[in-house]
Amino acid sequence: MTKKAIIVGIKINNQKDFDYMMDELENLVYANNINVSERLVQNLDKIHAGHYLGSGKIEELKKIIAETDVDMVIFNDELSPYQIRNLEEFLDIEVIDRTQLILDIFYKRAKTKEAKLQVEIARLQYELPRMRTSRDEKLDQQSGASGTSNRGAGETKLEINYRTIKHRIQLLNKELENVIKERDIQRKQRKKNQISVVSLVGYTNAGKSTIMNKFVNKFNKGESKEVFEKDMLFATLETSVRNITLPDRKKFLLTDTVGFVSNLPHHLIKAFRSTLEEVREADLLIHVVDYSSIHYKNMMQTTDSTLAEVGVKDIPVIYVYNKADLTEKEIPADDGDSIYISAKNDIGLDLLLEKIYDKIFQDYEKAVFLIPYNKGEIVSHFNENASVLDIKHEENGTKITAECRKSDIEKYKNYIIND
Repeated sequence: MTKKAIIVGIKINNQKDFDYMMDELENLVYANNINVSERLVQNLDKIHAGHYLGSGKIEELKKIIAETDVDMVIFNDELSPYQIRNLEEFLDIEVIDRTQLILDIFYKRAKTKEAKLQVEIARLQYELPRMRTSRDEKLDQQSGASGTSNRGAGETKLEINYRTIKHRIQLLNKELENVIKERDIQRKQRKKNQISVVSLVGYTNAGKSTIMNKFVNKFNKGESKEVFEKDMLFATLETSVRNITLPDRKKFLLTDTVGFVSNLPHHLIKAFRSTLEEVREADLLIHVVDYSSIHYKNMMQTTDSTLAEVGVKDIPVIYVYNKADLTEKEIPADDGDSIYISAKNDIGLDLLLEKIYDKIFQDYEKAVFLIPYNKGEIVSHFNENASVLDIKHEENGTKITAECRKSDIEKYKNYIIND
C-alpha cells in the first residue's frame, strides 16, 4: 500500500527558486514511492528554531493532518534533531526532512558494493548527531520512578550504541578505501594506455544513461552491457564505464555518473567523492540537460555547483540540451559547444559524436611507418590504438599509413618514412 504525505516548505525573503525546490521535493517524494496529498507553504524571514514553522502555520498543519489520511510530513529543508523531535511530539506523526528522503532513495537504489558502502556511511553519519541530541530524553525514559536508579545503565547502553555506529563507520570507510584503491589502479592503467575519458554529468533524469546506451548499441553492440535507464530520479547511482571503439579504431571511455539534485546532502557528496573522482580525471565533460523542463537553468546551476564542490574544474565541456523534441526547438541544432538533441529518438547523436571527435582527437596526425617484420608488436599496437588507413607488406617490413596520437609518432619516429 502506497504511503501518503504532506510536503512543507518555508519561502524565506521571497526566495526566487522556491517553487522549483518544492516541485523537486515532490518529485523526490514520488521517487520514494510516496504520494503527495497536500502542499503547505509559509512565507517567513527565517526558519523557526524550535518547530521550523511559525506557531499559526504549525496549528494549521496539525488540523490538516487530522482531516487527511496521511502517514507522514516531509519538510523541504534539513531539520535539526531538536526540530524533528518537537514536530513529531506536536503533530503525532512521522516527520522526515529532505536529507533523510534523499538518503532513503539512495539506500533503495544502491546496487553495487561501492554504492552500498557510500550510502550506508552517509546514513550513519546523518544519524550520529541525532543520537547525541536525543540522549537526555532517552535516559529520562529509562531512569525509572526514582529518576536516578537506572540512569547509569541507560547511559552505558546509549554510549555503546553511539560507539558501535562510529566503529561501523570506520570499518565501512576502510572497506571503501580498498574499493577506491582498485578504481585508482584501473584509472592509472587507462592513463598509461592513453585512452581519453569522456564523462556524462548532469541533473538526475536528464538522459545520461540513455545517451550511453545509444553509443554502446551503435559501436559496441554485443560487447558491453547497457546501463539501467528509466524515467525516474536517481535511476542509477553507480559510475558505469564503457569502452567505445569507433569504426576508424579510435577509442574513448564513456562514463556515466550519479545524477545531481539541489541541496544534495553534504554527507552524501562526501561519501560519493571517490565515485566522482572519475569526473575529475575526465578529458571531456558532456553536461546533459533536460531542456524540456522549465527549471533547466536551475538544474544546470545545481550540476555546476556540485562539480565545483568536488573539485572539478578546467575541463572542456559540451552542453547537450536533451529532450528538445518536447519543446518547439528544431533539432538537431548546433550552437558551438551547445547542441540540441533527443537521445531517446536518436536525433542529434551523430552531431554529439562529431563534437567529441573535435575535442578529444585533436592530437591525432597522419603518418607513414615502415615496421620491420621482427617488430610485430608495433603493428599490433597501431591496429589496436590508431586509425589504420592503409597497410602493405613490403620487402623490408610492413608499411602502415595511420592516424595516430602525436605521442605514438614521437615514440616510433625512427620508423617514419616519407611517402
